[in-house]
Amino acid sequence: MRTVLRIGTRASLLAVTQSTWVKNQIETTHPQTRVELVKITTKGDRILDVPLAKVGGKGLFVKEIEDALLAGDVDLAVHSMKDVPTELPDGLHIGIIPLRETAQDAFVSVKYASLAALPQGATIGTSSLRRKSQLAALRPDLNITDLRGNIDTRLRKLDEGIFDAIILAGAGLNRLGQGARITALLTPEQMLPAISQGALGIELRRDDTDLLAGLQFLHHPQTAIAVAAERAFLLRLEGGCQVPIGAHATLLGATVTLTGLIASVDGHQLIKDTTTGPVEQTDQLGTTLAETLLARGGKALLDAVYADNASGIK
Repeated sequence: MRTVLRIGTRASLLAVTQSTWVKNQIETTHPQTRVELVKITTKGDRILDVPLAKVGGKGLFVKEIEDALLAGDVDLAVHSMKDVPTELPDGLHIGIIPLRETAQDAFVSVKYASLAALPQGATIGTSSLRRKSQLAALRPDLNITDLRGNIDTRLRKLDEGIFDAIILAGAGLNRLGQGARITALLTPEQMLPAISQGALGIELRRDDTDLLAGLQFLHHPQTAIAVAAERAFLLRLEGGCQVPIGAHATLLGATVTLTGLIASVDGHQLIKDTTTGPVEQTDQLGTTLAETLLARGGKALLDAVYADNASGIK
């Protein structure tokens, strides 16, 4: 392991917290190595006044970091895997996937104990089309409102009474030491998570084999298998992170169980199914499940979303 490593990271508190965790793990395992964080502002961080779906969902939070990686300005990058497109630039790969935090979405409220406890017409905040569509299906009587900004900003708006409840990723709250703010975790049956939600990915240059070997201690094979199944589903749908699709994979022994969802934004149509298979067929499971949902009407739903966002699949 080299003596100095530079991690490319977004400048948000959550991204820095995640990258600092990786930094600390590396420095503990390789005491001769000093790790520096290089904070990089991405397009997704700059655009705060427009819903992300309207500006195109692919690579919004990773492109500038990948550019720095390719240019040799940083040695590795730490991403939330749910932000990482399925197609990476030539010369780069996600080489390491650590143990996953919870994949579940968190219901957060000051006044109400659960989603079911919200009164009719209550205002609930989220910036995700996936969450909006599933919320609309579960509780069509709610006022579902856009909510952007970092976690602290979202929590502040909740505390100020602007929202009766908000939906956040449980993993982000836990990583920030804010797990106590979680009122309830939504089960995957209630709300299917984003693809790879709760998982981190460490992106490297493909030719940096020595660094890959030095970081193997961080890799969690079971998480990597689950993430691979979910991302195979996403790849076949050719979707970005800002479309109403979700997937969640679990691993029991040598068997992978994958559930996938394609939804209309208004929640009137939810196309959902589950499949199982051996770990050797992980990628095939994701692809086959996606094709099943597309054939059952999912393609028409996604086409409508892309037309509405004026940002077709690239």
